[in-house]
Amino acid sequence: MILWLMLLYFLSTAQLRVSAHFQRLRSWKSLKVFVPYLHVADFCYPRSEQDSVEDEGFNSKSLLMRIDPAIGLSLPRHILKTVILGQMLSLFICGTAVTSQYLAEQYQVNTPMFQSFINYSLLLLVYTTMLAFRTGSDSLWQILKQRWWKYIFLGLADVEANYTIVKAYQYTTLTSVQLLDCFGIPVLMALSWFVLRARYRLIHFIAVAVCLLGVGTMVGADILAGRQDSEGSDVVIGDVLVLLGASLYAISNVSEEYIVKNLSRVEFLGMVGLFGTIISGLQLAIVEHREIMRIQWNWKIVLLFTVFALCMFGLYSFMPVVIKVTSATSVNLGILTADLYSLFFGLFLFFYKFSGLYILSFVIIMVGFILYCSTPTRTAEPTALPQPSSTGLDNAALKLEENDSGTPAATVQVTGEETVVVSTD
Repeated sequence: MILWLMLLYFLSTAQLRVSAHFQRLRSWKSLKVFVPYLHVADFCYPRSEQDSVEDEGFNSKSLLMRIDPAIGLSLPRHILKTVILGQMLSLFICGTAVTSQYLAEQYQVNTPMFQSFINYSLLLLVYTTMLAFRTGSDSLWQILKQRWWKYIFLGLADVEANYTIVKAYQYTTLTSVQLLDCFGIPVLMALSWFVLRARYRLIHFIAVAVCLLGVGTMVGADILAGRQDSEGSDVVIGDVLVLLGASLYAISNVSEEYIVKNLSRVEFLGMVGLFGTIISGLQLAIVEHREIMRIQWNWKIVLLFTVFALCMFGLYSFMPVVIKVTSATSVNLGILTADLYSLFFGLFLFFYKFSGLYILSFVIIMVGFILYCSTPTRTAEPTALPQPSSTGLDNAALKLEENDSGTPAATVQVTGEETVVVSTD
């Protein structure tokens, strides 16, 4: 048994595909000794479309991630890695939130579209340039010829999702934004069900409910700490903007998961950078040109813009990597803690009042997140069309007619004595 485990560990470190391992192990008669300790169906975990895609610099689907948790080898490591990756994304989001709030409160700079434009420009310079130097079917020109209109809609959804959420703060309260922003999670799960064919178990719905309970605890802590100073100028408009932004985020994330797992990470980032720069640039010239002209530039403002741009660029660059090894729903549950990280920084920068409920809400969200990651979702296989069991006389005649052009045509005749005579001209 020890030799078997050593062999499996060696194969997993070589980063071979799980399906290839399973096909090889099936041919070994001695596998019968090891089968009771493995869930063979989960061991194979077929992903036919994804196995054909080469991961660009990050492939963590090793064999150890398919071993039964009863052996005690992979499940804790897998959950720990997922939690760490999710919290890294939360820290990137925290960086963007803290710098934006500091610009708004200390320097009266409110330019969300300009900040997004800087991020999309960085994506354009890095990833779209990488696509431009590619050749073959995955080159920039071929991608634009085949899927340009799809990426226009994706870029529009991504740009407007960022803009509507930030804009909503001008109309509604922080409580409404924090609560209604969670509307994107059920929308994301619904889109994953129909578009990505993801199938959830009861434990996943319970985990989502636990995470949302943690968000509710965080909002309650905000109210008790007195962070609800502004009531907003028009709550209805603000709430609608939050719901719209959450839905657009869900569309963007599901599209990102599909592209990353079936095409490539560079293609997604390059196309979002290209069309995001165009769309945000046009919108910037229309709605924010006056705010940019009023900025009194100094080195502190430039530093804050730089930190924001780097955090946002890191978020966009790193999120496809995390989504590829987890899922869009898992990522969105993990980044619910971003508001709490922003709060912890705000205790020192903006002198927020601390409440023990913040710690409780963080623990509740993490429990729900770990609960969700403890059980993998499954992917429904597409239903195959039934094939005819027999050809019949008519189909046989069709097959004779479909012979090679060089073969003489065949004629089928049925005589009165129920014999079939085949003659050629």
